[in-house]
Amino acid sequence: MRGKRRAPRPPIPWRSPWTPAVCLLGMVAIGAIAAVSFLVKDVVVVVDGERRPVHGFAGTVHEVLAQAGVSVGFGDVVRPAAREIVADGSTIEVRRARPITLTLDGRTSKHLVTATNVGDALTELDIAPAAGRLSAPRGDAVPLEGMALTVYTRRKVYVVAGTTRVTSRTTARTVREVLRQKRIALRRGYEVSPPLGSFPADGTVITVSPPRTVQIDPATTRLNWRGLAACESQGNPQAFNANGPYYGMYQFSLPMWQAVGGMDVPTTWPADEQTYRAQVLYQQVGGKWQSQWPNCGSRLFTP
Repeated sequence: MRGKRRAPRPPIPWRSPWTPAVCLLGMVAIGAIAAVSFLVKDVVVVVDGERRPVHGFAGTVHEVLAQAGVSVGFGDVVRPAAREIVADGSTIEVRRARPITLTLDGRTSKHLVTATNVGDALTELDIAPAAGRLSAPRGDAVPLEGMALTVYTRRKVYVVAGTTRVTSRTTARTVREVLRQKRIALRRGYEVSPPLGSFPADGTVITVSPPRTVQIDPATTRLNWRGLAACESQGNPQAFNANGPYYGMYQFSLPMWQAVGGMDVPTTWPADEQTYRAQVLYQQVGGKWQSQWPNCGSRLFTP
């Protein structure tokens, strides 16, 4: 009896001669997909505070910026550095340089800053104008093309005008402006030092005095003016004698004071101004002191 014939076994796919190749291709494809997924990065580029997401294969900061269309010029700041390797999730900061023409207390210089507003620019330039005066508000933007900025810091200056002694903390641009702020009146012919249009730097002493047009001879200056003043008024610039009336260290009458170029009354001016006018008087009378200081004039010649 013949036995039953067995049905042929179905072919097994993985026993095909092509099986290894197919498996290898599949593994390569899976590996490639994994590699691509690994190489693709999401990076954020922040340009002057503006965020720009970048998705791509770039490996360095420079390549990411190129992909984002961000160019870097002279003075621009990039963090991290352009050659640094970029990891997924990184943030790249770009701060573009802006030119500023700065006039600080009358002196002009040129700078590059990466700040986007005036306040931050001043901080970057190490200027603290909290109590100063600015040509633009601190919150104003600094454009890419740059700007001119004027800063006047608060300075301490001194004003000497007659008996007036004033200390001023000011942001004034000129000596004239300081005098106007302190209500110091200038009459025709008054001399001001330093000049009215000059810049009052910190520590400047501004003096206001009547014009001194007469040259004093050295022999006159060597006389004992202190001794004469001590005899006439005990050396007091504010001395007043109602009998004349007579004023000041050298007891001028008002007509005589005005005759030697004095302004106002003698007591409104300091000792050096009164002494100058007394020396002018001495020269005008040709040294004949007896008519001017009959009681004390001889002190001029004592040691």
